[in-house]
Amino acid sequence: MIKAVLSGDMPRSLVLALILGLILVCLALAPFLFPGVRTVDTAARICVFIVLVASYDLLLGYGGIVSFAHTMFFGIGAYGVALALTHLGRGFDAILVGAGASALLAAALAFVIGLFSLRVRAIFFAMITLAVASAVAVLVSQLSGLTGGEDGLTFKTPRALGPAFKFGDELFGVKLNGKLLSYYVVFIGSLVLFLLMLRVVNSPFGRVLQAIRENDFRAEAIGYRVVYYRVAATCLSAAVAALAGSLYAIWLRYVGPDTTLSMEIMIDILLMVVIGGMGTMYGAVIGATLLVLAQNYLQNLMGVAGSLVDGVPVLPQLLDADRWLLWLGVLFILSVYFFPTGVVGRLRRG
Repeated sequence: MIKAVLSGDMPRSLVLALILGLILVCLALAPFLFPGVRTVDTAARICVFIVLVASYDLLLGYGGIVSFAHTMFFGIGAYGVALALTHLGRGFDAILVGAGASALLAAALAFVIGLFSLRVRAIFFAMITLAVASAVAVLVSQLSGLTGGEDGLTFKTPRALGPAFKFGDELFGVKLNGKLLSYYVVFIGSLVLFLLMLRVVNSPFGRVLQAIRENDFRAEAIGYRVVYYRVAATCLSAAVAALAGSLYAIWLRYVGPDTTLSMEIMIDILLMVVIGGMGTMYGAVIGATLLVLAQNYLQNLMGVAGSLVDGVPVLPQLLDADRWLLWLGVLFILSVYFFPTGVVGRLRRG
C-alpha cells in the first residue's frame, strides 16, 4: 500500500524513512502538537515550500535544466488566487478559478519560454529566465491599480477558512475554527501535489528526463525528442509551482512582490534543493524543512546560546542573534562539504 502511494520510490534508508515519517506526522498534527500562531505558520510554509522545491527539482535535479524564473510562476499562482477572490467574491469557486487559470497561464508562459530558449546552451537559458522573471517582477510592481504595486494585495478568503468561523469548541486545547481548516487545505493540497510529483518522476517520462540529464545527445540519438521532453517538464514544473503559490496565498491572505516574486525566494529554493539532494523528491522535504526552520528559529536559538555563554571571551559576540545569517551561511557550507549529494543522497548511501 505504502509502496503504491509512493509510486515505488521507497526511501531505501531506515534513517531517512524515520526522518520523513517524523516530518509527515509533525506537519499533519502541527496545530495540535505545536499550538501557536508562529509554529503553525512555520508548518504551513514548510508544506508550501516542499511542493515548490519539488517542482523545481523536476527541472534541475531530473531534467538538468537551470532556471531562475521559478518564483515568477509561484507569484502567478499567488496573484491569480488573490485577484480571483478580490473580483469574483470570497467563495471556493473563486479559488478554483484563480488557481486553475494561474496554473494554465504559468504553463503557457513556460511553454513559450521553453520553446524559444531550450535549444540554446544551459547558461543562456538560465539568463533568459532570469531576464523574464525580473521583467515580470517590475511589471507587477508598476501595475499598482491591478496588483497593488509594492504594497501588494490583501484579500478575504471564504468565511469557512477565516478565524471567525467555528465548527466546534476545542479539541485538545486547539480552537476548531476556519484557521485550522485553512491549514489543512494547505497541508492536504501540498501532500497531493507532492505525491503527484513523485509519480511523475517515477514514470517513463521521468526516466527519460533523467536520461536526457545524463546525456542529451545519446537520448536524442535513440529517438527521444529532447526539446519536447524539456518543454513538457518546464510546463509541468511551472503549473505545480503556480499551484503552490495559490496555496500560499490562501494561507497568508496577502500577496506582494516580496512574498512571492523576490530573488531571495529563488535563492532559498536553490539552497533547499542542494541541501536536500538534487534528483530526489525526498530531498525537497528535507531541504525545505531544514531551511524554513533555520530561518524562523536559528536567531532565537543563537540568542539562548549567547546568554548561556555570557562572560566567556569572544563567544557571546560570535553567537549574537544578529549574526544568524552568518551562521546560516556557515551551516550551508558545512552541509555541502559533508553532504555533497545532499542529505538524502548521503543517507541512501548509508
